[in-house]
Amino acid sequence: MFKLLEHYIKSITEIDQLTLNIIFSKFSLVKTSRNQILVDYDEVCKNHYFVNKGGIRVYTINSEGLDSIRYFAFEGEFGTALPSLIDQKPAFEYLRTIEKSELLTISRTDFYFLVDQIPEFALVYRKILEKGFIIAQKRIYGFQGFSAMEKVIWIKTHQPNFLLRISNKMAASYLGMSPSTLSRMKAKL
Repeated sequence: MFKLLEHYIKSITEIDQLTLNIIFSKFSLVKTSRNQILVDYDEVCKNHYFVNKGGIRVYTINSEGLDSIRYFAFEGEFGTALPSLIDQKPAFEYLRTIEKSELLTISRTDFYFLVDQIPEFALVYRKILEKGFIIAQKRIYGFQGFSAMEKVIWIKTHQPNFLLRISNKMAASYLGMSPSTLSRMKAKL
C-alpha cells in the first residue's frame, strides 16, 4: 500500500524504516469512483492526497461554465487544494478524481505534525511547494506567449503521457485552448 509513497520519499531524502513507519501511520487508503469530488468549491480543504492509482485534478469553472484546470496529479504524486489547505479558507476550486482511484490521504493536522516533527518529511513538503510554484510559473509565463502548437509540444516534451492519459476536453482546459484546436494541433504532429 505504501510502496509508491516510500519510493517518492526516498527519491527526495535518505530515511530509515522506523521513520517511514511513523509517516505511513498517518495516512489512510481511500478508494474513489471516477469523478468523485474530494473538495467542493466553497469547502475548506482538510486533507492532502497521494495518488497510488488513478488521478485527480484541481480546477475552477469560469462564468461561461467551462472548466479551467490548474493542476493534475497522477500515480506517485501529491495533490490537494493547497491554498485552502494552508490558509483554511474556502477552496474556490474543485478537487476531483479523473478516474477510479486509490489515494493515500492524510489530514492537515497530521500532515503538519509530520512537517514539524520529521525533518525528512519537511523536505517532502518543500518539494511539493517547489513543484507547485514551478508548474504555476511555467504555465503563467510560458503559456502566455506560446502558440497552440507550442503548448502541445511543450506538454508532450515535459509530460509525455499527459495527452494519452486524459480526455481532450480536460487537456484543452489545462492548456488554455478549445478541444477542437487541441485536436488540430495533435493531428499536425
